[in-house]
Amino acid sequence: MRSDRIKKGIERAPHRSLLRALGFDDEDLRAPLIGIANSFNEIVPGHIHLRTLVEAVKAGVRQAGGVPVEFGVIGVCDGIAMNHEGMRYSLVSREIIADSIEIMAQAHAFDGLVLVTSCDKITPGMLMAAFRLNLPAILIAGGPMLTGDFQGKKVNLISAFEAIGRIKKGEMTEEELIELEKCACPTCGSCAGMFTANSMNCLTEALGLALPGNGTIPAVYSERIRLAKETGRAIVRLVKKGLTPKKLISDASFRNAIAVDMALGCSTNTVLHLMAIAKEAEIPLDLKTFDEISKKTSVLAKLIPSGPHSVPELHQAGGIPAVMKELAKKGLIDTSCLTVSGKTIGEIIEKAENRNPEVLRPIENPYAYEGGIAVLYGNLSPEGAVVKTSAVLPEMMRHTGPARVYNSEEEAYEAILSGKIRPGDVVVIRYEGPKGGPGMREMLSPTSALIGMGLGASVALITDGRFSGGTQGACIGHVSPEAAEGGPIALVEEGDIIEIDIPGRLLELKVSDEELEKRKKKWSPPKKKLKGVLKKYYVLVKSASTGAVLE
Repeated sequence: MRSDRIKKGIERAPHRSLLRALGFDDEDLRAPLIGIANSFNEIVPGHIHLRTLVEAVKAGVRQAGGVPVEFGVIGVCDGIAMNHEGMRYSLVSREIIADSIEIMAQAHAFDGLVLVTSCDKITPGMLMAAFRLNLPAILIAGGPMLTGDFQGKKVNLISAFEAIGRIKKGEMTEEELIELEKCACPTCGSCAGMFTANSMNCLTEALGLALPGNGTIPAVYSERIRLAKETGRAIVRLVKKGLTPKKLISDASFRNAIAVDMALGCSTNTVLHLMAIAKEAEIPLDLKTFDEISKKTSVLAKLIPSGPHSVPELHQAGGIPAVMKELAKKGLIDTSCLTVSGKTIGEIIEKAENRNPEVLRPIENPYAYEGGIAVLYGNLSPEGAVVKTSAVLPEMMRHTGPARVYNSEEEAYEAILSGKIRPGDVVVIRYEGPKGGPGMREMLSPTSALIGMGLGASVALITDGRFSGGTQGACIGHVSPEAAEGGPIALVEEGDIIEIDIPGRLLELKVSDEELEKRKKKWSPPKKKLKGVLKKYYVLVKSASTGAVLE
């Protein structure tokens, strides 16, 4: 066992002495040592209940003959960090999470890892560490939140964001807003729609590094505790068999996950995260792969924010196994891929059943015949840009309009709420990319304001930043190269005409090459005073088109 390096031999008497100080006995010293990375904290609703899950994981580990040892991992709540300086630290935390797990696992010679996670950057950060370390590892998420009820309608966190625009438009009172905020997030768990947290936890299940049910069992269900207990037993089996992530997961596993991504219309952040995870797995993955799979994968569900259904409803409909079974009917899933359950995808989906064709459409009757994410290229995005097509209204799939240019999220947000944006405009928010932010902030507040102000069917938004999984509308992010590195988005001027053709995969600035060259000669990057972790991140981070990885 790997942990023998801290447990066996006369030279390890001091190490054993320290372990005995923890309460280890001789039997513990002979057993597999399982590290449990717990992202519990008291500021994130998706994490507040993780102690309960961890205790269930520990019980499972002990039942299977292992010794569980828990350690902590940071986690940012993107909702609370949104629309202020705090959001600069969210994507940054992904790398720190991966680094911290690597440090703990290497320093203490764990035989295997259970990754207990929930929200946006925590799941991908943990998966990056799993592949980097290549120890037997399995992930379990805290599960999705239930939806709330407001005046007889289902609501969620995004309802509260969009309500701000409704107030500005005079369609809602402040008293109603307070009533809404009290019921929008009624339970613990990751917010109820197919936002980034739930997207990544569903894709981890499809990838094969979590047990069936990981992505969709609600946080408050006892079924989630039972899943945690089985996860504890499963990691000991993986350790005894020597099955590591790189032995289990292949290029086909990633393609399976991307197919599920496209069928469910997941968050555009999945593109960033899957590329970063694949890099740690040493599996080539680029933007073109996402678009290739999208073009042949049908949209089978309209989940919040793209439609009315929540992730708990997807669970009741059959969850990720049912989604994969539908996709497998047309050969879009490699059923031979292995998983941490000890079964292949084919064995898992064999007994799966689509129990609600209104929530999960049969593949013969999809919502759309192309997937939920598209990659756009053109002179405005030579290295690509990403849009969640499943959340775009049909009338906005093609749009041409004048640019309204803002050099920060705050500037654009103020302009939207003060009524300065008109139907037909294309809002451009730049210097919010990985380096430009730094930190590549999510633009949920501006996009929600557009919806709340009634402009979702007439205004597009383009940014070198990124979007929350809760964003809806013709919102195009990850524009690369970013403005801070002199990308064409830095050269856009007020009133320039921008053409968006999502079916044609085109993002074009209607300005001549000669004019752009003149502007480029006059351009210089804005200077920012940075310190601490943001300064380190600025120096090391690469383009969004690479997954915003550090090198």
